[in-house]
Amino acid sequence: MKRRQEFLGKNQYEHFLKEHDEVIEFFKIHRFKSDTDAEEASLRASYFQTLALDRLIVTYTAGAPVECLIPLLEDLLDKYEVRQQTLADYEQSPTISPLAIDDWPDQYEEAVQVMGLCVLLHRHDLLARFVKLIDQAGYAGDDTLYEDLLKKVLPDRHDIDEWYHDVYTPLIQAVYVDTPEEASSRLQQYCEGWYGAFEHAPWHDTHLQGEEGCYVGYWAFEAAAIAFLYGIDDSRIDHMVYPRDLVQYARRSATCEH
Repeated sequence: MKRRQEFLGKNQYEHFLKEHDEVIEFFKIHRFKSDTDAEEASLRASYFQTLALDRLIVTYTAGAPVECLIPLLEDLLDKYEVRQQTLADYEQSPTISPLAIDDWPDQYEEAVQVMGLCVLLHRHDLLARFVKLIDQAGYAGDDTLYEDLLKKVLPDRHDIDEWYHDVYTPLIQAVYVDTPEEASSRLQQYCEGWYGAFEHAPWHDTHLQGEEGCYVGYWAFEAAAIAFLYGIDDSRIDHMVYPRDLVQYARRSATCEH
């Protein structure tokens, strides 16, 4: 195992995989505590979507080849669609988003992480499916970073000069500053402030929980996607949360496509 972050040990990774398989088997015959079938279905879908995201992230953190992420991303998108459908049934709100990206910074971060992975793995089909779930709730055209991650790969996106959460200001500035040097500087600044900005996220400080904890990895996939999409020089970006080899993969794949 050639791990990409030092916090993930071999025993911890094996423990995650064992727990992952056991919980799937457990919930084949057990229900989530709930008052109605609709609530149970929604809780189940949310749990398994989160589990799929954790599986994808920990696989990357553990050092798997980038290509191994693609089927996991496909499975994750299936899980988001089920989550949205079951939540819509439970809440009686057909176009509800699976993630409240305006109210909760960690849910916004989850959204742009998934979008970033779709961009970096060149799965624009999955990106379109994911964004549809959020767009239909009224979020299209409201946030600069959200649109900047989309406008180069999906048609009919929006130009907007406002955003929901201040933590993303340096990353947005990296797209619009005047010089390549400034863009690289803003990208580094964003990576340096990333972890501290999410101290209230459920995954924050999970690396301190030991081998049986919930840590799966800390990654600013959206930063890598912005660097790729906008040709930002990341050769001097030196931070643990920056997934450099995903940018390299995206650039190599783009060259092959052309």
